Amino acid sequence: MARQVFTFEEPTRFIVGTVGQPGEREFYLQAVQDQRVVSVGLEKAQVALLAQRLGELLAEASKRLGALVPSDVTELVDHEPMTSPVEEEFRVGTLSLIWDTAAHTVLVEALAAGSDDLPDDERDLLRVRLTPAQARAFIERAAAIIMAGRLPCPLCGQPLDPDGHICPRRNGYRPRGR
Repeated sequence: MARQVFTFEEPTRFIVGTVGQPGEREFYLQAVQDQRVVSVGLEKAQVALLAQRLGELLAEASKRLGALVPSDVTELVDHEPMTSPVEEEFRVGTLSLIWDTAAHTVLVEALAAGSDDLPDDERDLLRVRLTPAQARAFIERAAAIIMAGRLPCPLCGQPLDPDGHICPRRNGYRPRGR
C-alpha cells in the first residue's frame, strides 16, 4: 500500500481529543483545514510529551531567535469537541517537532507506528504547520485533556478507578466498604 502524507499548511484546527470514559479513553490528534479532517491515534503519554516539548521549543525559539511567542492565548484555545466521526487514519509511533526559522512556525510531524522492517519513508505521516499562538493553544488544551482523566491515588500516584484500586503503598490493603 502506498504511503499517505497528510499535510496541513494552514489548519483551522489542530487539537487533541479523547473518546471514551476516563480509564478507557482513546487519545487522538485531529487536524482540520477547509473540509479535510484527519485524526490519528496516540497514547496519553505521547500527548503529554508533545505538549511539554512544544512548550520547550517555543521558549527556546523566543529566547534564542527572538520569535514572538504569545503567553496568553486564552481566546484561541479550542474547547469544542473533535469533529465527528473520528476515524483513525493510523496509530502514531514517532512525533517530531521542527522550528521553521524562515516562516516562524512550528512543524509537527506524526509518523505512523509500524514494524521494524518498514522504513520511515514508507509509513503514513501527518504534517501540520502551526503558528506560535496555535502551538500555545494546543498546549493549553492538551493540559486540560490530560488533567480530565482519573484522579491519582494520594499515596502512590497511580490512577484511581471508580471502585478504587489496590495500592502498592498499602500492600494491597483496602479498607472495608470499598
